[in-house]
Amino acid sequence: MDQNIRPTTRIGFLGTGLMGSPIACHIARAGYETAVWNRSPAKTAEAVVAGAQMAANPAAAVTNADIVFLCLTDQAAVEDVLFGAGQVSTKLRAGAMVIDLSTIGPNPTRDFAARLAEVSEAQWIDAPLTGGVAGAKAGTLIALVGGETEQVEGLAPLFAQFTSRVSHMGGLGTGQATKLCNQLIVSVNILAIVEALTLAGGQGIDPTCLPDALAGGWADSLPLQIIGKRMAAHQTEPKIVDVGIIAKDIAAVLAQTSGPDMPLTRAAAKIYECALDAGLAMADVAALGWHIQKDELP
Repeated sequence: MDQNIRPTTRIGFLGTGLMGSPIACHIARAGYETAVWNRSPAKTAEAVVAGAQMAANPAAAVTNADIVFLCLTDQAAVEDVLFGAGQVSTKLRAGAMVIDLSTIGPNPTRDFAARLAEVSEAQWIDAPLTGGVAGAKAGTLIALVGGETEQVEGLAPLFAQFTSRVSHMGGLGTGQATKLCNQLIVSVNILAIVEALTLAGGQGIDPTCLPDALAGGWADSLPLQIIGKRMAAHQTEPKIVDVGIIAKDIAAVLAQTSGPDMPLTRAAAKIYECALDAGLAMADVAALGWHIQKDELP
């Protein structure tokens, strides 16, 4: 692939959900010829308004594309789009670059990249993101990238359209491994915030005051200021992240672990599993707050 990324570069973008839609909009507005696809076609509307073209299926979106972005829910979705019903792996042109923004873990990443190499001459970069929906809309996401240095450096103009920083972590799969480290910290932090809000309320403190009181100190974090405030106010709309996404990611952390036991992570994963059993998979993560406070979860 020509490493000099320019607006004439053709983009195929698969997955225009909460994160994918604003990213695709940034790319289209920058003048890149962009074709977008989503399982729910209505979710491509904002990107189309921004200048992208809606594709009828994944294969149509990637035909003749120089770069294909994947911003999909999980490992199963990525596999289906590439090697299953989506048929993307057989439609990629020689030298195309697949950039996976999804969070699927390092082992599936390396497996999919190897499988792709068997049927095409496409290259693979793993670039999961952190910064949430707000960062996606503002174009200030942080990309955690795994791949060859020359490839990553050549993609800088394109990443600049929707990120404030690209952290190149090493070879293939290291971006995904870094994202799992991020998700481990976030998922456990969310549960600690729930319990802190519960403690505050039990001591006669208005829980909505807690995030501002702790701002700037060692306990402060973006989850406290964003999710904590939403929990305290019982706000779940508009959604920023589903409970099921967090549960999926912390399960992926444990699936990658072959070293020492991780008791804190396992305990957190159990709570998220119970949340799924309680029917919260599609609920905003702020909903965990009052379900735990009402003893509906362990």
